[in-house]
Amino acid sequence: MRLLIVCLSVIGVVVGAGAWYWKSNSQGPVDYRTAAIARGDLLVSISSTGTVEPEKVVDVGAQVAGLIQSFGKDANGHPIDYRSPVEANMILAQIDDAVYKADLNTARAMLDEAKSNLQKGQADVAEAKAKQRQAQGNWTRAQKLGPSDALSQTDYEMYQANFDTATANVAVAEAEITQANAAIAAAQAALDKAQRNLDFCVIRSPVKGEIIDRRVNIGQTVVSSLDAPSLFLIAKDLSRMQVWVAVNEADIDHIKPGQKVSFTCDALDGETFAGVVNKVRLNAAITQNVVTYTVEVDADNSNGRLLPYMTANVEFTVKERLNVLRVPNAALRWSPSQASEVAPDARSKWKPAEAEDPKSAMGETAPAPAKDRKREAHRSVVWIKDGQFVRPVDVSIGPTDSSFTEVSGQGVKEGMEVVVGENIDANSGDERDPFLPKVQKWR
Repeated sequence: MRLLIVCLSVIGVVVGAGAWYWKSNSQGPVDYRTAAIARGDLLVSISSTGTVEPEKVVDVGAQVAGLIQSFGKDANGHPIDYRSPVEANMILAQIDDAVYKADLNTARAMLDEAKSNLQKGQADVAEAKAKQRQAQGNWTRAQKLGPSDALSQTDYEMYQANFDTATANVAVAEAEITQANAAIAAAQAALDKAQRNLDFCVIRSPVKGEIIDRRVNIGQTVVSSLDAPSLFLIAKDLSRMQVWVAVNEADIDHIKPGQKVSFTCDALDGETFAGVVNKVRLNAAITQNVVTYTVEVDADNSNGRLLPYMTANVEFTVKERLNVLRVPNAALRWSPSQASEVAPDARSKWKPAEAEDPKSAMGETAPAPAKDRKREAHRSVVWIKDGQFVRPVDVSIGPTDSSFTEVSGQGVKEGMEVVVGENIDANSGDERDPFLPKVQKWR
């Protein structure tokens, strides 16, 4: 019984091997898909997204607290609103000023009181000086007589004391004048402050421009604290816009001021806008260990098509090559899957794509000299048809974009057909449902 089982197993293996051999040799030649090496322009670019921003924006706030009573009129005579054109010093809004008028009146009263105190002090000085002169005369006569039968010692000392007291009273009156002047200065400062706060109740436009954001409504109370509340956002010139683009740190070295930029906006289908790099900001943003830098791109908006805060799809032009030989990138990625596809005399150069250096597989690398690594990074291989086989052609590669790569080399000629893939019958090599339609797939 065991012998019968062994014999059947051997027969099964032989039949399977024969069927595989017959099937592998019954397949016809591979149908290669090719593309011609042709001349064309090559644009190497960096893609990113950004936000359209007004070039110059002024944030108008309030320095006093109060109720918004009314809005002003714009350049067209309409109430201030979104997209209102405004001139410099034009009234934007009016805050309730009743409290600030009361403060101003109080400050004026305090100033008047301080001025009256000054007048009273001046009169007191004049009175004190008159008394001083009288006391001085009495003291001078007393000094001539001296203590004697005509002037007692007590009277002599009294005249002296009266003169000293009058002199001190003059000094006190003059000090009150100085104090009155200081009170006037303080009252004047309080009056100026009250007048300034009253003026702040009228919100005026500091520049000529267009309002892109109105952040308050009539009847709303604004509260001024450490940060002035923002009432209006004014763009000085919407004919010039900027695009703020977040660029990854791996690409930022390729971005320079003056560099050409093109961008599109999702809302404006079919339109491409041109711009120029203005500056690269140094305050990088770090999000989940990804470092990005903000790049400012200046763009013309004289037609008014760009609106603030649109999303822009930006292409930075890194390198531009005109009228160069180029191949589809698929030609550089494709390689034959087995040696039987390669011309017999070129099979020694063929290496399976899955082949791997044993050291690399073990995590070890055999470092090559830096010059060799640099040279290999600019070399590649394309494959051309040679009858029913393919043959490798060494090429030097240049700049590349998402579709094409510049190539050069001794064996590279314009019009040369290079392999970019294979047309494979879905039912010829794979075991599939026989009722599925035949399709072609890319290798």
